[in-house]
Amino acid sequence: MRPRAVLAAFVAGMLALTLPAASADAQRARRPAAAQDWTRVAVRTPEGGFRMGNPAAPVKVVEYLSLTCPHCAAFAHEGAAGLMNHVRGGRVSIEYRNYVLNGVDVSAALLSRCAAPLNYFAMTHTLLGSQATWMGRTRDVTPAQRQQLAGSPPLQVAQRLVPLLGLDVVGQRYGITPALRQRCMTQAALNQLDQMHAAAEARGVSGTPTFFINGVMANGNSWAAIEPMLRAGRAN
Repeated sequence: MRPRAVLAAFVAGMLALTLPAASADAQRARRPAAAQDWTRVAVRTPEGGFRMGNPAAPVKVVEYLSLTCPHCAAFAHEGAAGLMNHVRGGRVSIEYRNYVLNGVDVSAALLSRCAAPLNYFAMTHTLLGSQATWMGRTRDVTPAQRQQLAGSPPLQVAQRLVPLLGLDVVGQRYGITPALRQRCMTQAALNQLDQMHAAAEARGVSGTPTFFINGVMANGNSWAAIEPMLRAGRAN
């Protein structure tokens, strides 16, 4: 057999060996890609909130919440899992904006906002779920501690409440070290909470939780009321 014929036979043999692999690659290429899990995507927003989900979601939900609000805790208990199911597929996005109601709320909100965006959502759900526990520790604050807090500026009150209520332990579970807490819980962060509160009131928010769906305030704040609006893609 001439050298050219030998080479041709060799190439033909190699092609025969590689064809099945190429075919397998083609089959893999034809398989649908795994769906994007949008609950793994979270960012801070220019308005001061934290948004989870597809930035191009056709249904955009904003929830104004307080970490000390029992109605917010009830909504999280009843609807958080269902809400995340809507977010996961990319049709709905959810943005949490803190609407603080009291000094304890300020402390918890400031601390949670030190976390990375995904951890912020996880920590917020943890704080709502354990609300009775850490808020119950306010009863253990001694008269001397109360007097000291009463004479302190708001930022110092928020900073001192963190260890008194055991919030520092919760924060460390979500990456908020003592050093990060010191850098993050600042007057600028407190000012941002004030600005968010004022902006919310300008939109008609007066309590929590309050929901906006595609920019329109929802008439209702229970999961039973909100979930049909998510399916419809509009408030009310």
